[in-house]
Amino acid sequence: MDSSKRSLAKAISWRITGTIDTMIVSFIITGNPLTALKIGAVEVLTKIFLYYLHERLWGIIVWGKDRYTAHELPHRSATKAITWRITGTIDTIFISFLITGHFPSALGIGFFEVVTKSVLYYIHERIWLRIGWGKSIGINKWATEKVKS
Repeated sequence: MDSSKRSLAKAISWRITGTIDTMIVSFIITGNPLTALKIGAVEVLTKIFLYYLHERLWGIIVWGKDRYTAHELPHRSATKAITWRITGTIDTIFISFLITGHFPSALGIGFFEVVTKSVLYYIHERIWLRIGWGKSIGINKWATEKVKS
């Protein structure tokens, strides 16, 4: 399992990437840079918290890890991307609606991000897999038990 500091660092690095994407998409949809900035600013607060919880939950799920090394496999990263995107899209639509007061714009922002954020999140996950800081060292309990049997 990753350390809580690593989860927090991933949450912050993802939020920087995600906020920039949100502001660009919001500007494209609304044509208003101030509205885009407001949506991005609110998301910084909500999404760091949501992403941290998402990382901690995935930290206790064994599925998709190599049974001998506990390394995360590509299909696990893809599944994490999908589950995060669902969570993030709901948050984006809600925040966008609160700020714009226009449901079609909120839906447009949320669904445009499904594509951009899914690709960006997958890349973010694969980059973090190459960074050793904050990772648990050794084989996890599940893998050790499987080797013994």
